[in-house]
Amino acid sequence: MDLKDQQFQVEVFEGPLDLLLFLIRKSEIDLYDIPIQTLTRQYLDYLELMKMLDLDIAAEFLSMAATLMHLKSRLLLPPEEREEEEEKDPRWDLVRQLLEYKRFKEAARNLNSLQENQELVFSRTGEKISSPVSGQEPLGEVGIFELLDAFSAVLKRVSDRQPSELEPEPFTLDDGFKRVLGKVTGGEGVSFTALFEPEETRVRIVVIFLAVLELIRRKVIRAVQEINFGRLRIYPGEDNFGTQGNS
Repeated sequence: MDLKDQQFQVEVFEGPLDLLLFLIRKSEIDLYDIPIQTLTRQYLDYLELMKMLDLDIAAEFLSMAATLMHLKSRLLLPPEEREEEEEKDPRWDLVRQLLEYKRFKEAARNLNSLQENQELVFSRTGEKISSPVSGQEPLGEVGIFELLDAFSAVLKRVSDRQPSELEPEPFTLDDGFKRVLGKVTGGEGVSFTALFEPEETRVRIVVIFLAVLELIRRKVIRAVQEINFGRLRIYPGEDNFGTQGNS
């Protein structure tokens, strides 16, 4: 079976700075002392995953990859060989971008939280009631990078096992939909890893993951992370109904 026949375009609504901040949080990196070599390697690994899945990667992702590679090469030079007008630390421009973007994201998230809380507050007199702001934001539905992280872990198990890639029978995207919807039943949901059988081949893992992305896009299912960088669980979504095909 040709894996390319099973792929479809999935838009990535998060950008390269989101990916960098995700990697920094995951690896507990000091934002003011970024290990460029490590971060570049991790960033390129995620880009390879996205390319393998035929995700719709914006040009900004490739531009950031070039920036990271350039920074890496500059940091390998002895300080005396760097340009005189260059800042002491070549990473500082990137750090500034990340700090500014992080502040913007946090402000947008706080505003969104305030709006959601206000919508839950009702008054018999019709007067405005200010809603309290929780000190700790509850973890909820995850983005594409958390999903890619979980997918990568499942894929690594196959690489370590090195199974035969021969498929006993074709496994289509419709089969992936049926697998996921068959597992996600009831209100308790199922762990992300439970969507895959123990001896699953690489091809089937990719197809099932593409089915997960499409079902999330359609709001048939939702992926939730119960603790920060913890395991993912898949629950029925707000539009939980059977689906066929990939259109």
